[in-house]
Amino acid sequence: MTAITETQRRLRTEIPGPASRALQERRAGVVAAGVSSVLPVYITSAEGGLLTDVDGNVLIDFGSGIAVTNVGHAAPAVVDRVREQVGRFTHTCFMVTPYEGYVEVCEALDKLTPGTHEKRSVLFNSGAEAVENAVKIARAATGRQAVVVFDHAYHGRTNLTMALTAKSIPYKHGFGPFAPEIYRVPGSYPYRDGLSGPEAARIAIDRIEKQIGGDQIAAVVLEPVQGEGGFIEPAPGFLPALSKWCTENGVVFVADEVQTGFCRTGEWFASTHEEVVPDLIATAKGIAGGLPLAAVTGRAELLDAVGPGGLGGTYGGNPIACAAALGSIEVMRQENLAASAKRIENAVLPRLRALAEETGVIGDVRGRGAMLAAEFVKPGTTEPDADLTKRIAQACHQAGVVVLTCGTYGNVVRLLPPLSLSTELLDEGLSVLEHAVRTEAVK
Repeated sequence: MTAITETQRRLRTEIPGPASRALQERRAGVVAAGVSSVLPVYITSAEGGLLTDVDGNVLIDFGSGIAVTNVGHAAPAVVDRVREQVGRFTHTCFMVTPYEGYVEVCEALDKLTPGTHEKRSVLFNSGAEAVENAVKIARAATGRQAVVVFDHAYHGRTNLTMALTAKSIPYKHGFGPFAPEIYRVPGSYPYRDGLSGPEAARIAIDRIEKQIGGDQIAAVVLEPVQGEGGFIEPAPGFLPALSKWCTENGVVFVADEVQTGFCRTGEWFASTHEEVVPDLIATAKGIAGGLPLAAVTGRAELLDAVGPGGLGGTYGGNPIACAAALGSIEVMRQENLAASAKRIENAVLPRLRALAEETGVIGDVRGRGAMLAAEFVKPGTTEPDADLTKRIAQACHQAGVVVLTCGTYGNVVRLLPPLSLSTELLDEGLSVLEHAVRTEAVK
């Protein structure tokens, strides 16, 4: 059956429609209740920046599967490489009998990630797995145990990465005890702390030195732009100051670029915006166009400090996922998707700022590239308004635009469209969001 190419938003039923509701009933009897869905419409096909559900509704995707389909859904270069690889072999386990695709992905990461130093990479399946292994590598290389993370951080759902993550519900509540030797310090949240980057860094470093001690710390782990915590972009100077302190104290500086990487913020990696060169960088999400792949890339001496067999996994660097990654990277290069992310930023931020001025319910507009956010507050205050945020997201969903929320306080609407999204669909989706904000703000 030949798929029908959709080019615009179209609603044939209410959202969710009858076929999606029927599937939701089936799901309730077999899928664990702990697995939730933002919008229970069941997708049958997707292309570019559009999703088609079982009821024939076509939705504009401002979520990209949480920053995964940076190259767009069903990008031909990804699809072609995956089909070709599936026809040759699907799995051997790189730790048993290796293959070229794994090596090619590591060669690409060597060239694309920040810094000109000698690097090594190891491939995994998910962002949490990459972050957890970055901590393993740092501990093995330094002989130290302590790990420093930040307020509002999100790093994953494994036991160790839950410990690294700040927010309790829904990520941590009831799942303890957690891994030890994790220490949390304040980060940089310009809208709420009012501090410059160097000021916020001094507070964090002072806390680190007084409560832990630099000679005890294996790694400082942070997101260059915090994701689930609220798309918090640190004030300029914060990241460079922390990186410099890490270098001076023999601490491994780990950049969690799982959500920010692969052109999402207008650069290949968000660390580059301030010319920060991480010792280790964890990547996933946008690396492989929707297939599960993750990586830790960093200084050769750090990764090579782990003995043979100390890193790996049965499925890490699966050949199909590697093929998808090579196709995705090809698209990012050929279509200059970093520039496309900046195009999206230049289109979205002025409209969100005008909307903030008009409605009085948006306390802060922030972000880089196609990783953008509006933080909703009660008028005239900085008090988070999670209820309004939820209503706005629901109104967008009902109108056929997939948006996501986030933030420690649940009061941030985040925009993560595919970097290849057309100007027309971007404009249409923004118009839906603007209407939702104007309508819900007066209720």
